[in-house]
Amino acid sequence: MDENLQAYLIGNAQRSLDELINLLRIPSVSTDPQHRVDIDRAAGWVAEKLRAAGPLKVEIQPTDGHPVVYAEWLGKPGAPTVLVYGHYDVQPPDPLEEWQSPPFEPTIVDDRLYARGVSDDKGPMLIPIKAVEALFATESELPVNLKMIFEGEEEIGSPNLDAYLRDHAEQLAADFVVSADGAMWRPTEPSVNLGSRGMVAVNLEVTGPSKDLHSGRHGGAVQNPLHALVELLATLHKPDGEVAVEGFYDDVREPSAELRDQIAALGFDENEYARHLGVPALFGEPGYSALEREWVRPTLEINGLGGGYQGEGSKTVIPSRAQAKITCRLVPDQDPDRIAALVEKHLRTRTPPGVAVTVSRQPGGTTAYRIPPDHPGLTIAREVLRRQFGQEPANVLIGGSLPLADLVRQRLGIDLIFFSFSTADEDFHAPNEFLRLDRFRRGIASWIDFWAMAGKSVA
Repeated sequence: MDENLQAYLIGNAQRSLDELINLLRIPSVSTDPQHRVDIDRAAGWVAEKLRAAGPLKVEIQPTDGHPVVYAEWLGKPGAPTVLVYGHYDVQPPDPLEEWQSPPFEPTIVDDRLYARGVSDDKGPMLIPIKAVEALFATESELPVNLKMIFEGEEEIGSPNLDAYLRDHAEQLAADFVVSADGAMWRPTEPSVNLGSRGMVAVNLEVTGPSKDLHSGRHGGAVQNPLHALVELLATLHKPDGEVAVEGFYDDVREPSAELRDQIAALGFDENEYARHLGVPALFGEPGYSALEREWVRPTLEINGLGGGYQGEGSKTVIPSRAQAKITCRLVPDQDPDRIAALVEKHLRTRTPPGVAVTVSRQPGGTTAYRIPPDHPGLTIAREVLRRQFGQEPANVLIGGSLPLADLVRQRLGIDLIFFSFSTADEDFHAPNEFLRLDRFRRGIASWIDFWAMAGKSVA
């Protein structure tokens, strides 16, 4: 990187941080309709920063849900075209009482910035925007043709992304996609992600009496929907942690011996991991290590339960209904539609007496994704990280899901690589989410280097 670029990054570091803080103050929670105005504010903020970054064509493009912010610069004939992805929506901040500082009042402690969405994905998605700004400010052009999309529905499974890609396929044509979402796996070393798991989500509702009942007057005469719910949910797993849904594992391939050896070679300390999570012991499908269960095995998780009185003290009722939210993380060859149907069949055929169940598929869902090991973008990412961190990056997988990954392969016929500068320990989706500010600064320089190398080496 030349001296002008370095000087620009140093001179504008505080302004870039201040801009990130301003974005984090917008509570763009995509799952909550009450925050629709905040989603629109965040989309407008992103569009404004893209316009300020340089001579980009910028549009806020509507979908049937939340808008996509699109930007492009095609001023480098003969150079490759890179499509950049990120998302400006965030998870709900609950439980609020567990935050050490308010989730939408960004707070810096020991070179860490704490706020909801700072690591997933507002910090990482702002990084390439600031890299564009630095290049235009110092060199007046980019080394590649660039297209960028920032969506507002990733945290709810990107239900409108498939249609968006289909309808804008010609506009989005590129050589490959680089995602600013998808964290490195630990802070002590750089890593490149070779793939991600898929996901499908369902809601379960158990209904009993037509209204809440006095538990003294009616207890013992009717089925309690909460009792029925927990009984039903308990059937989803065997005691050892294996998923008990019939057919759940039918399409799952066993990980190769080579892949298992590569994962084992990472030197992951499961005891230390358990201590970090605050659990007395790890638990899951037998026969696999913790990393194997997180990266190459499917899972079924109960993400939320509701029903009855939730306030202080007690209220002696038999609730009329109870609910649960369930998600399955999927591995290659598992079809989201089929898995959702198997879970629904399992729940319906095991409904306890005296209640009725409703199982509904949540919007979205995605298949698992694997990056071709010889993808030129991976080669470039490894070299950039090697230079930035002074060590060989580890090859890892992502236990989470990114709906875009397989969709761009299906709709655009191109592959995606991950190039995010958050790390997996930064408590995204949990209270006290944070981003290491050193990673934010390094990320801007790394994206600049990535595009420079891509412009020279990708045909």
